[in-house]
Amino acid sequence: MIRSWLLMIAMLFLCSPAWAAPEPDTSCKTDADCMVKNVGNCCGYYPRCVNKEARVDPEAVARECAKKKMAGICGFLEIKSCICVEGQCQAHGIDSGIKPIKLK
Repeated sequence: MIRSWLLMIAMLFLCSPAWAAPEPDTSCKTDADCMVKNVGNCCGYYPRCVNKEARVDPEAVARECAKKKMAGICGFLEIKSCICVEGQCQAHGIDSGIKPIKLK
């Protein structure tokens, strides 16, 4: 059990987009200020809701991951759109790709 938790924490760290790059601007006043951008992480493509003017550099994140010899086995949720909630861009209409299974 503890081993599983440690593995999950390690995966979250390795797949976090913020460890190798500055946190992108997520501030907003209206929904129109927000958009989905690829911020990148050690797994590659990593979509996130950020300010439409936010500077993101997924290639720099990839270079940093390669330099530190870090990688991960990751996935991401498909973000359909972004909304402004209390001054921060947030994902809205997320599709996890996971379909419920009916148990008999």
